[in-house]
Amino acid sequence: MTSAQNLADGALGTVLLHLETSNWPAAHTALRAAVADGVSIAGGASLYYGAPALAYVLATIDQPSITRAKAIAATGTATVTRRRLETAHRRIDHRQRPVTSEYDLIRGLTGLGVVLRRIGDLELLREVLTYLTRLTEPLDGLPGWWCPTGPDRTRPGPVGGHSNHGLAHGITGPLALLALTLTDGIEVDRQRAAITRICDWLDQWEHQTGDLRWWPEICTLDDLDRGTVRQPEPPRPSWCYGTLGITRAQQLAARALHDTARQHAAETAFTACVNDPHQLDRLTGMGLCHGTGGLLATGRRIAADALTPIPTTPLLHRHQRTTAPPVPPLGLLDGTTGATLATAGLTTSWDACLLLC
Repeated sequence: MTSAQNLADGALGTVLLHLETSNWPAAHTALRAAVADGVSIAGGASLYYGAPALAYVLATIDQPSITRAKAIAATGTATVTRRRLETAHRRIDHRQRPVTSEYDLIRGLTGLGVVLRRIGDLELLREVLTYLTRLTEPLDGLPGWWCPTGPDRTRPGPVGGHSNHGLAHGITGPLALLALTLTDGIEVDRQRAAITRICDWLDQWEHQTGDLRWWPEICTLDDLDRGTVRQPEPPRPSWCYGTLGITRAQQLAARALHDTARQHAAETAFTACVNDPHQLDRLTGMGLCHGTGGLLATGRRIAADALTPIPTTPLLHRHQRTTAPPVPPLGLLDGTTGATLATAGLTTSWDACLLLC
């Protein structure tokens, strides 16, 4: 893959930073670097790579000079999405299980749905939502999103596969998109039932340690047999897999369904998490994915929609006090680009690529 057209750690992420800070000349230079070698619509194209990533970024720019580029990127996104939908529906028809990259935010159809929502292709977005509702329907006694492999593609997974709960790679990504679009007024058949089904599953695997409520990163067949997970304590409070992303998805679902009890519970779980020094000390970097940048970006969005006030200044101070340099040094998800965007605040909805809004 050409790294320049990668939103996660390439030039496209840098474009978002320059647009957020109103530096159009620098954004234009980074944009030209991103497309210098062409833009992919191959199998790896997604929200974070290729034509869909470009379409996402270009949607932030309101300049007539890029109208044609927007149209080309949108066409490429539609091509990729239709191809992926056809494959996914065929897989379901054959009663086979999905890999997480079929449906997740980073590489899958949830991420493509984020792009379609951003560029306004509502007809194709509804097709993605229809697929996501179908994804939630049980298959042979397990959730439809149950993956036959493990969460790490480089290592053998647990016997029988797993249910992934992270916002980046798991079922809370589809939950957030289903909820956001319902709030937008975009609804397909059984969408509300799909949201409820995912929430019910998360309720089943909610754990409590003292005053802390948390959810395991994954659930395995062994966990199902025992009725609990082996994970002894809350995971690292990251955007991608931890309480931050999961509570934001649940808050969005609660708002979409007008479920104030669930919304209050999600916000309470978030507040307890970010006031627990033991958990926060595990965030040693400044990045969005695993670090204090994600803490700040997620916290701002949760606070903006909260039923009761949630202060975000302590989150900003925590982010600013983090001294460990991001690894890699550049990039949106793990590098300085994302860390700087989190500090800059919210003048655009750049964080929609994190499914926070």
